Amino acid sequence: MNELKKKYGLFTAIAMVVGIVIGSGVFFKAEKILKTTGGNLPTAILAWLIGGIIMVICASTFAIMATKYEKVNGIVDYAEVTLGTKYGYYVGWFMATIYYPTLTSALAWLSARYTGALFGWDLTSTEVMTLTGGFLIAAYALNVLSPKLSGKFQVSATAIKLVPLLLMAIVGTIAGLANGVTIDNFKAVADTSINQSSALFVAICATAFAYEGWIIATSINAELKNAKKNLPLALTFGTIAVVIIYILYYIGIAGAVPTKDLIADGNGATYAFKQVFGNVAGTILTVFVAVSCMGTLNGLMLGCTRGMYSLSARNVGPSVKTMKSIDEQTNMPSNSSVVGLLLCALWLIYFYGSNLVAKPWFGPIKFDPTELPIITIYALYIPIFVFMMIKEKDLSAFKRFVLPILAIISSIMMMIASVVSHGINNLWYLLIFAIIMVIGAFFSKVKKN
Repeated sequence: MNELKKKYGLFTAIAMVVGIVIGSGVFFKAEKILKTTGGNLPTAILAWLIGGIIMVICASTFAIMATKYEKVNGIVDYAEVTLGTKYGYYVGWFMATIYYPTLTSALAWLSARYTGALFGWDLTSTEVMTLTGGFLIAAYALNVLSPKLSGKFQVSATAIKLVPLLLMAIVGTIAGLANGVTIDNFKAVADTSINQSSALFVAICATAFAYEGWIIATSINAELKNAKKNLPLALTFGTIAVVIIYILYYIGIAGAVPTKDLIADGNGATYAFKQVFGNVAGTILTVFVAVSCMGTLNGLMLGCTRGMYSLSARNVGPSVKTMKSIDEQTNMPSNSSVVGLLLCALWLIYFYGSNLVAKPWFGPIKFDPTELPIITIYALYIPIFVFMMIKEKDLSAFKRFVLPILAIISSIMMMIASVVSHGINNLWYLLIFAIIMVIGAFFSKVKKN
């Protein structure tokens, strides 16, 4: 058996878009964005809004592509039909070796971080790192051994993760307006020495992680019922819902505690929940946050397990016959899944050794794997959007030109934000990126069936 079955419906696809995007980023990056802006709440919310608009524009553009093309891995399909098989291969290689495993390993750590916070464990303690490995393996096992259960968990986790966000959005806003904290936070700036123009770009770059994930939903288009109709709907409605929820949550946080206290605490989400709902209810909601991170991890692992399979389905990449193999019992690409798990483990080692230890293991080669791979994919989008305008002559003017041009501008803005935010670390990342892509070139020759 070498074909993936149609097993996911529209609701699962929407849940996947919302579920992969919402979860870790809004909690993980909220504090960084506040610190970056010096506690300037209007600038922080503007960053969330701009980042959200960029996501919606790019997702809407790909939604147009989704109505026309349906294969085994959305973004690779779109790269292939617009620029050819070679470009499609390199996009697929990047997704399989860098994009999926970097984000998946980071999400395993975030799931462990918020779980460890319940027990008072340090963010980089042995307990948290051991739990990180356990979550990584558990997500892999769930996706490989029971993909249907994985889909059900995705839907359940999406519902669970909305609870703390919506509660904070509603209760935090009401409480903040009643006690005046919201108004004070909008007026006060904790650090007036920060340049708000450059801070805005740094904050936008940080939102990239919080908003990323929607493109991963395209990796199941071959397993989605009526994909040409359901995938565009999921991308459009799912991303718009995420933006609305994020901004409402952030306004709710503004009513929970003064921004200077939120910045100083170091574990802002947990602190804010306890301040608004009390220690017991706050702890319960922190559990919900941990589960929401696990839901995001599950969705990322789903894409990760299909990385090498999406290449082998085109008869390219390493060990094509092996990677193309589908398990008859689970209807999953088991060999591709094992490689995906191994790559996650390698990137987790780098993430820990370069970002979480006091003395980095890799010397000056230090970059943020939670943001820079995401910026890279925005750069890879640009040629796709350009050739979409050239080739898709049957589309209306709005779909063929207006949306792609807006998507190109949005992608360039993300690249500028990365330069402002990460400086020289962009070069170290590009060095590693180039090495991995050169390795990929050795496997780029199409194999005969």
